[in-house]
Amino acid sequence: MPKAAHSSQATAGGDPPPPTAGALLRMTYQGIRERQFAAAVGKGFDDLNQPLLNVFLYPSPDRMRPSELAERANMTKQAMNYLLGQLEARGYLERRAERGSNRRLVFLTSRGRQVRETILAVVTEVEAEWTSVLGQRRFNDFMNTLRQLWSIKQPDIQDTNGRGEVRQGDRSERSPPQRGRKPSRNH
Repeated sequence: MPKAAHSSQATAGGDPPPPTAGALLRMTYQGIRERQFAAAVGKGFDDLNQPLLNVFLYPSPDRMRPSELAERANMTKQAMNYLLGQLEARGYLERRAERGSNRRLVFLTSRGRQVRETILAVVTEVEAEWTSVLGQRRFNDFMNTLRQLWSIKQPDIQDTNGRGEVRQGDRSERSPPQRGRKPSRNH
């Protein structure tokens, strides 16, 4: 039986191979991130950079522990605390304990919420553009496919109807659960 050509091998003509699914997802994500960064700078948040924007990504960092943010961003706690310190010094967030608790959490300030709204507005724009190109049905199918693929590694998430289609009206800001932990309900 002949072996299938690996997607990273050059084609017969020596051209680079077509991008893999992972590469396409990464390139698409990077394009959205560049637009988010440009929008943030355009709204006057010119003291931010791409690494600092990592803190504001879905789901909102508001009321999350720094260690949870580090795990979500795939970075060390020390690296995340460095970013949080920069954002705190610039007035985007505060780190403090809630009443009756010793655990320090991240709280967005008004300025931090404005950044979050700016980057979410970019995502809304991108989704509207994609809908106009694909049509509403194909865009919905695309989104449901992404959710289904994400849920393959998240068997405890019950937001689909069994066919990978998200139930109508379910647009919750639930993050992927952390390994060994129950999902937080504070999002």
